[in-house]
Amino acid sequence: MADNSFGTRFILTTFGESHGEKIGGIIDGCPPDILLDLEKIQAELDRRRPGQSAIVSQRKEKDQVIFLSGIFEGRTTGTPIAFFIDNENKKSKDYDHLKDYFRPSHADYTYFKKYGNRDYRGGGRSSARETACRVVGGALAKQLIRPVEIYAYVSSVGDIVLEKNYKELDLSSIDANIVRCPDEPTAIRMQELIKEVKKEGDTIGGVVSCVIKNVPVGIGSPVFNRLEAQLAKAMLSIPAVKGFEFGSGFEGSKMRGSDHNDYFNEDGSTKTNYSGGIQGGISNGMDIYFRVAFKPVATLLKPQEMLSVDGTLKIVEGRGRHDACVLPRAVPVVDAMAALVLADFML
Repeated sequence: MADNSFGTRFILTTFGESHGEKIGGIIDGCPPDILLDLEKIQAELDRRRPGQSAIVSQRKEKDQVIFLSGIFEGRTTGTPIAFFIDNENKKSKDYDHLKDYFRPSHADYTYFKKYGNRDYRGGGRSSARETACRVVGGALAKQLIRPVEIYAYVSSVGDIVLEKNYKELDLSSIDANIVRCPDEPTAIRMQELIKEVKKEGDTIGGVVSCVIKNVPVGIGSPVFNRLEAQLAKAMLSIPAVKGFEFGSGFEGSKMRGSDHNDYFNEDGSTKTNYSGGIQGGISNGMDIYFRVAFKPVATLLKPQEMLSVDGTLKIVEGRGRHDACVLPRAVPVVDAMAALVLADFML
């Protein structure tokens, strides 16, 4: 299997399966003599790990990252940085009922057809468990791109939408509640909806919004390596993502150019920011913002019709530990992928 690496200068390669012994990765291209805050890297992993609240998967993983190389006395050496995370709380028997069945809208079927076999335990390599490795790489990348700041947060769950834009929010309060929505009344409604859906054995999707501050002018390039194009690729590589909307997005298509144009101030900043901080594929110094749409998780804890390996259809009841909504745990993954893109460009 190819295509397990992301980036061209700052390169993250990940390995491992959901129920294998370990997951991990190698970061290549990290400059030497960078003083790392390893506690901040672990803190980002703690934001993504399962079992952290009542509304996420109850798989109990410490997700403690162990670095094997590339760091000496707290500083990067310029050599590849290897790391791993143990899979400690595997309950593979929970997936025995899926050995011969493909879940609808899951990678089970396409993976099997492409490779001729599959690890059905938790989805194997196609599991979102792999995103823990992205969080390690992204957390390290964040420390390279300072003073750039990245703030991802949940802006909708189902039909509950945060009506405020990011400028009206206290972005320092994203982690103040378990939904990671920086507006407490909206977060409470989202939390209740997720609990209701979980009780029904069903799942629900939503949107993660992200704003990136302090990006200097000139990051990115025109034509094929546009900054927004690489951000789109990064976000669409995250499991369960079905949409990416940048700047004014689809709403901008309804406007006239005279209203949509971001007119300049004398210092080069703009009076509005419909461009989302990027013009011609290159950052313009304004805030970069985008939205990422996540579909409902395919694995349900209620009966649903599945296709068997021999081509028959059967109603199969779900078992195991799954997220009713991936949004709260997806927030640090969006953060991480944005950081990986910016580190790659800024190097």
